[in-house]
Amino acid sequence: MREILGDKADHAEVTMLLDNGVDLHSYQPTADDIIKISDCDLFIYVGGESDGWVEDALKEATNKEMQVINLLDVLGEQVKEEEVVEGMEAEEEESEDENEPEYDEHVWLSLKNAETLCNAITDALEEIDPANKDAYAANAASYLEKLAALDGEYQTVADNAARKTVLFGDRFPFRYLVDDYGLSYYAAFAGCSAETEASFETISFLAGKVDELRLPCVLTIEGAQHKIAETIVQNTAEKNQSILTLDSMQSTTSTDVANGTTYLSVMESNLDVLKQALN
Repeated sequence: MREILGDKADHAEVTMLLDNGVDLHSYQPTADDIIKISDCDLFIYVGGESDGWVEDALKEATNKEMQVINLLDVLGEQVKEEEVVEGMEAEEEESEDENEPEYDEHVWLSLKNAETLCNAITDALEEIDPANKDAYAANAASYLEKLAALDGEYQTVADNAARKTVLFGDRFPFRYLVDDYGLSYYAAFAGCSAETEASFETISFLAGKVDELRLPCVLTIEGAQHKIAETIVQNTAEKNQSILTLDSMQSTTSTDVANGTTYLSVMESNLDVLKQALN
């Protein structure tokens, strides 16, 4: 968003609602958030099960000209359903309607998706502020080039990797990313899982996979607790695998952004970690 606004960002008020380190799945808006949403010009949200509150919030809208972007709607058929792979801890609770597909909400973790979403954001900004249309188009074009270049780097790393499998002792929000580059994965939990405890069977299965595939590391997502990954390592034959972290950006705050964290900087760091994991 800021990249597309460019130097016009000074004239825009950009609010990040998930700004206290709470991840997407547990966020609930405050009364202040609802007021901010009601009169904003552009509201962007993921649109999955975690955003069940949005429909009611938008009913309160006072700005009838508001542009609304639902990321899952924009991506359409590119959106994937949650999947359970071999060895993964199954969810304890069944959803109320078992026929309702549960979509993987972590769409931003694909550089290819990011390109599609940038185009949708650019179109919305141009409609809201036609006077600066050319600036937005130019900023978007330059940013899309950077996304495409990094996408190419990921592909090169995947093509030249000694291994094609990653293993997570954690939730797995990176399905879009591994699918983009033809990688396979094992994980303790699905991406949107609320489970935090892994059974002995899950630990044992994943430790066995580390041994079988001679994986040099076990991956986790950001956060202080990496207990499951540590337990997997302790249950391998060598017990010496490193534990590396891929950042899913679900806990990024505006303080991080003020300190220089950007989407590209996180995806570049993730590429460095992936390189180690695959080689």
